[in-house]
Formats: sequence, structure tokens, C-alpha cells
Amino acid sequence: MSLAVEIAALIAALTAGILIAAILDEGCRAWVAGRGRVSPLAPLRVAAAHLLRQRLSTEAPDRMTWFLAIAGYLALAATGLALVPIGPNTALLGLNSGVVLWGACEALVVVVVFLHGWSPNAPLALIGAYRYVAIGLPIMLLSMFVLIAAALPARSLDLREIVTSQAGLWNVIRQPLGLPLFLFLGLSLTLRGPFDYADSSDLAGGTSSEDSGANRAGWQIARLAMLTGFSAVAASAFLGGYLGPVLPGLIWLILKTLVVMVVIIALTHLLARMPAARMLTLIWTVLLPLSFAHLLWAGLEALS
Repeated sequence: MSLAVEIAALIAALTAGILIAAILDEGCRAWVAGRGRVSPLAPLRVAAAHLLRQRLSTEAPDRMTWFLAIAGYLALAATGLALVPIGPNTALLGLNSGVVLWGACEALVVVVVFLHGWSPNAPLALIGAYRYVAIGLPIMLLSMFVLIAAALPARSLDLREIVTSQAGLWNVIRQPLGLPLFLFLGLSLTLRGPFDYADSSDLAGGTSSEDSGANRAGWQIARLAMLTGFSAVAASAFLGGYLGPVLPGLIWLILKTLVVMVVIIALTHLLARMPAARMLTLIWTVLLPLSFAHLLWAGLEALS
């Protein structure tokens, strides 16, 4: 495929993922609230309403920083999706160090969220940004441990090789703690549920507290894009990606990505968020030691 076709395919896949994620999110929110079924057009109506509203602004906002935050968030989500193999040795962005690049994307999410909180020049938004940095940085260590563990059976940091190594047994079965721990990272990267310390309601929306009109729509779209990219990476690293019987590989990849997406959206509405200090204690004293023990077990298994 030519570069233009590959870029068009990536944009189409990301757009479809955003629409599906928005519908699933709205449906889950309605189910939790007991409002029954939601029209598939509901997210489009919400987006249109945001775009038609007047864009309000604080005093002396940094508009360039706001633009860089949303554009960077979208770019990081697109990079993750491009790394995902869609067939044997086939990916839009095939790299021998794909896991390393995804790890860099995870770390840069902290930067773009901080930029988003900095841009409106308002106290609640900045508090949300600083609080997310405090939670987001240690959770990245957890991701490093579980992704290296997932790469050990393949003896490669290439996401294509990691998928191939799961032909006989998926990593979610071989390493049962890997996917649950990785989902915690997904909640953090997408600012959801118990790890939403950037845009939480106790700060009136945090980094989004001053967003309105197109600003709010753009940030919410970027969050859904990251949900799509993360879900595809998780499906490849732990659920065998495109591997599966009967159906074409691309269909299996889409189905597994949707499964991860549904789980994250469900956890968003089912798990409560604890105070930031208690969450930090949980990360440093429980989740990180558990992820390191998981990596140690995977290493011993790879040596046997």
C-alpha cells in the first residue's frame, strides 16, 4: 500500500473506533442511570451540540498549548493503533521496537494532559493536571513490567512477534495477571473511572473545567481515540490480536478490541475513585510489587 492509502486507512479505523466507543460509553452510562436504550445517534447529537455552542474563554489562555494537547493526544492514539498488527508480519507501523514506542506514547500522555490543564490559565484545570502527573507517572512503571512480561515468550519487542508467539496460547492465559494490570493503565491513559484524576467531578471537570464548544468536543474525541488505540494494543499483546479460527484475522482483531473497550467502559462506571493519596499508596505498595512479581514469574517461565 502507498503511504496515502495507509494514512487514510488509519484515519478511517480511528474514526470508526471513536464512534463505536462513544456509542458504547453513552449506552453504558444510560444503563447505569436506568434510562434504557440509547439511540446510536446520541453521541453525534452531543458532539454537534458542543460544536454549535459558543466557545467561552478564560483570561489570558494559552491557545497554542490547548491545540498541542488535543493534537498530541490524537497523534499518540493514532501511533498506538498504527503499531497493531493486522496480519502476519503486517502493520501500518511495523517496528522491531514497537513496545518501546508504545511505552513512549504512554509517557507522553502525561505531558499532553498536563498541557491541557495548563492551557486555560485557571486553578481547577491546573490542579487536575498536577494531580494526574502524580498518579500517571508511577502507573507507567506498571505498564513497563507487564509489557516486558508479554514480550518474553516472543523474545522480541516487536508487537508483530508478540502476536505470533500467542499462536498456541494467548498471553491472557499464560500470564493471567498481565491483562488486568494493563487495564489499570488503560483507565489512566483514557482518564476513566478510578484513575480519572485529571477531569474528575470533584474538580468540576479538572483540566476540562473551562472547556466549552469545540474545545470540549475536541478533548472528548481525543480521549475516545486513545481508548481505541489502547484497546487495540491490549488485544494484540494479551488476546492474540488477529489470531483465531474460521473468521478472517482482521475480524478477530476488531472483535477482541471491542471486548477490551467494553471492559474498560464498564469499569469506568462500576469502580469508584478513591482519594489521590490512597491511590498512590495502592500503586506503590500493591500494584507495582504485584506487576514486578508477575514479570519475575514470566521470566522464570521463559527460562524453563
